[in-house]
Amino acid sequence: MPQTWRTVYGKFRKASAALPHLPRGLALIWTATRGWGIAWAVLLVAQGLLPVAAVMLTRLLVDRLAAAIGRRGDWPQMRAILFLAVAVAAAALLAEALRSASAWVRAVQSELVRDHVGALILEKSATVDLAFYDSPEYHDRLQRAQLDAGYQPVALLESMGTLVQNGITMVAMVGVLAPYGLWLPVALLVSTAPALYVVLRHNLRQYQWRLRTTADERRSWYYHWVLTDREAAAEVRLFALGDHFRSAYRVLRQRLRGERLRLMRDQGLATLGAGAVALAIAGGTMAWMVWRALQGQVTLGDLALFYQAFSQGQGLMRSMLTGVGQVYASSLFLGNLFEFLGLEPHLIDPAEPRAAPLPLKEGIRFREVCFRYPGSGRPALLDLDLAIPAGQIAAIVGANGAGKSTLIKLLCRLYDPDVGSVELDGIDVRDLAIEELRRSVTVLFQEPVRYAATVGENIALGNLTGTPNESDIVTAAKAAGADGQIARLPGGYGTVLGTWFEGGTDLSTGEWQRIALARAFLRQAPILVLDEPTSAMDSWAEGDWLARFRDLAGGRTAMVITHRFTTAMHADMIHVMHDGRIVESGSHAELLARGGRYAQSWNTQMASMRQTRASGG
Repeated sequence: MPQTWRTVYGKFRKASAALPHLPRGLALIWTATRGWGIAWAVLLVAQGLLPVAAVMLTRLLVDRLAAAIGRRGDWPQMRAILFLAVAVAAAALLAEALRSASAWVRAVQSELVRDHVGALILEKSATVDLAFYDSPEYHDRLQRAQLDAGYQPVALLESMGTLVQNGITMVAMVGVLAPYGLWLPVALLVSTAPALYVVLRHNLRQYQWRLRTTADERRSWYYHWVLTDREAAAEVRLFALGDHFRSAYRVLRQRLRGERLRLMRDQGLATLGAGAVALAIAGGTMAWMVWRALQGQVTLGDLALFYQAFSQGQGLMRSMLTGVGQVYASSLFLGNLFEFLGLEPHLIDPAEPRAAPLPLKEGIRFREVCFRYPGSGRPALLDLDLAIPAGQIAAIVGANGAGKSTLIKLLCRLYDPDVGSVELDGIDVRDLAIEELRRSVTVLFQEPVRYAATVGENIALGNLTGTPNESDIVTAAKAAGADGQIARLPGGYGTVLGTWFEGGTDLSTGEWQRIALARAFLRQAPILVLDEPTSAMDSWAEGDWLARFRDLAGGRTAMVITHRFTTAMHADMIHVMHDGRIVESGSHAELLARGGRYAQSWNTQMASMRQTRASGG
C-alpha cells in the first residue's frame, strides 16, 4: 500500500473509532430532553425546506419580471408579480420566526442536557471507590469529563441540528441543480472534499493534543488553586511563594497556549487551501452557466436560480462539513465522558448479603490483615491482628504512618484488605451490604469536612436518614462540648459557617472539630470511631471532654485513634501500632509497668510537659 494511502487509511481508522460514541451521545440527549427533541426535529425539517422554497419563488419572480418588461398596464401580470414578491417576503419572515423558535428550543435543550450530564458526573463521583482517588489516571479522566461535560453534549446537539437542517436543504438543492446537469452535484461535492479532510484531520489532532496535555492542564489548575484558595493563602504569603507559583503557572500556560495556536495556524492554512479549490470549481461552473445563458439555452430566472442554488449549496456543504467535524469532535470528546461514566466500583455488595450483627455481642476483629494503598510500594498494614470486644473502648496509638487511620477505612469498607479479613461478630464485612455496614458506624475523621451550612445543618448531616429534630441536634452538641461555643455565635444554631457565602462565620480548628464531633455523636451508631478527637482542643477543653467521654460512648463499641496518651489512658484497652502491626496491648497501667514502646513514649511526653511548665510555657 503506498505511503500516502496508508496515511489516509490510518486517519480514517482513527476517525471511525469515535463513531460508536455518537449513538450514545444522541441517546443521552434524548434522555435529557424528550419532548423538546420532537419539537426541535419538526423545526429542523421546516427550516431545511424553507430555503428551497425561497429559491423556487425567486426563480418565478425573476421570470415574471423579465416577461413583464415592456408590457405596461398588464394588471394580471403585475398582480402575479406582487403575489410572488409578498410570498418571498413571507418566506423570509417565516425563516426568521423559525430561527427564533429554534434558538429558544435549543436553549432549553442545552440547559436540560448540561444539567443532566452534570448530574451523571456527580453521581459517578459520589459512588466510585475511594481507591480511585489515589490514582492520577482517575483525576485525568475526571478532568477531561468535567471539561467536556459543560459543552460537548450541547455542541453535539447544535451540530446535529445544523447538519440535519442543512442536509435536508442540500438534498432539495441537488434536486434543483440536477436538471441543469447531473455532474453539477458531483462538482459541488468535489469542491468541498478538501475541506472535509481539513476538518477531520484538525479535530483528530485537537483531540490527541487534549489527551496529551490533560495532566499539564490539571497542574495549571493546581497552581491556580494554590494562588487563589484560602487554605494555602497564609503560607503563600508567609513564605513569599506567590512569585514562584505565578511563574510556574505562566510558563506552563505559555507552552500550552503556543501549542494550541500552532494547531489553529495549521488549520487556518489548510482551510485557505481548501477554500481556494472550492472557489475555482465554483467559478468554472458559473462561467459555464453564464455561457449557456448567452446562448439562450437558459433564462435569466434559471441563471438566478442556479447562482443561488450553487452558491447556497457550497455554503451548505461547507456548513455541513463543519457540522460533520463538530459532530466528530464531540464524539471524540464524549468518549472521555463515557469512559468516566463507565467506571465501575470494585467494592460491591455480595450477591446475598448477610444481616449486620447489631448490636455487637462479640466485637470487632482484624484478622491477619495485610493492605497497601493503590500505587504504594509500602504496606500500610502487615499481618495485623486486633480484637476490640463489644461495648469496650479501645485506643490505638502510634507514630505517624503506623497505619492507625487505615483501620477506619477498612472497617467502613472504603477499601478491602489485600489479605485477611475485618469481622463484626465473626462475619466478614465483605459479606454485608455496604450501605448497612456504613450506617452502623459513625466516624470523626482526623480532618473533618467544614460544610458551608448552618450550625444545625452541619450537625444534622450526621444522620439525614433519621430526620433529627432540634432536640437531637442540641443533645449531640452538648455531648461534643460544642454547646458553649454555639451559644456565643450571632445566630446560634442558625449561624452560617465558613466564608464561602455572605454572612458566614468562620471557626477555629478546635471549634470546627467539636462541630464535627457533634455530627458523629448524632448518628448514634453502635460502632463509634474517633480519629484524633482532641487534637485541636486545648488542655481545658480536652479535660472536660474526656471526663464525659465514657458516658457519651453509652456502651457502644468505640475505637479512638490518638497521639495523646492523656486521651488514650481513658480507654479500656490500649493498642500500640508500629509499621502496620500491633506491637503492644494492655491497659495504661499495664503498659507503663511493661516498660516498652508505650512507656518510653509516655515518659518522653510527660518529661516534655514538665519542662514546659517549669519554663512557664
